[in-house]
Amino acid sequence: MSTTYTITLQNCAFFARHGVHDEEEFLGQRFFVDAELDVVAGDALESDSIDDTVNYGIAFTVIEEIVTGKRRYLIEALALDIAKGLCSKFPQIKRAKITVRKPNAPVPGVLDFVQVSVEHFA
Repeated sequence: MSTTYTITLQNCAFFARHGVHDEEEFLGQRFFVDAELDVVAGDALESDSIDDTVNYGIAFTVIEEIVTGKRRYLIEALALDIAKGLCSKFPQIKRAKITVRKPNAPVPGVLDFVQVSVEHFA
């Protein structure tokens, strides 16, 4: 039986230009990302070696490159791209649940943020 553990990166903040409307691309806004990563431990916990685990500094950089990269119309698509990117970079990730929050969503009302979560199984 193998050991698994979960790494969570909570409330990572980035400035980007995602959205359907032209003004969202023109103005840009902050996006917030949570990444919940289920990892197969392998030898990482016994060896106590960062080389055997998911380095969360590198994971943050993967998220940042995707969020600040090409424009996506849907934050759902952005979340899936982040999940796939993390699973590709770290084959020991077996499940990536990515949540993207958009505080300044263009809706005709008052709200704190719009949020979507996508779960991807590698």
